[in-house]
Amino acid sequence: MNDLILLAQESSTTTLTGLGSIGYGLAAIGPGIGVGLVAGKTAEAMARQPEMAGQLRTTMFLGIAFTEALALIGLVAGFLFG
Repeated sequence: MNDLILLAQESSTTTLTGLGSIGYGLAAIGPGIGVGLVAGKTAEAMARQPEMAGQLRTTMFLGIAFTEALALIGLVAGFLFG
């Protein structure tokens, strides 16, 4: 009787593999949009004030670095929870 119960429990549970990669794919959408916005707004600002291009470029790279850190956190979370 116990064997039947164990067999029923094993067949009723399903394991989904690969959810970590799906989670990372979803987590990469936000930083991708963020990097696009940062680069687009920086290009717009450089067109309006070309004399500030050096400072704007530095600020843009910092913004991209912080945004990409979110993608790396999503990657690590995908491996931990997947």
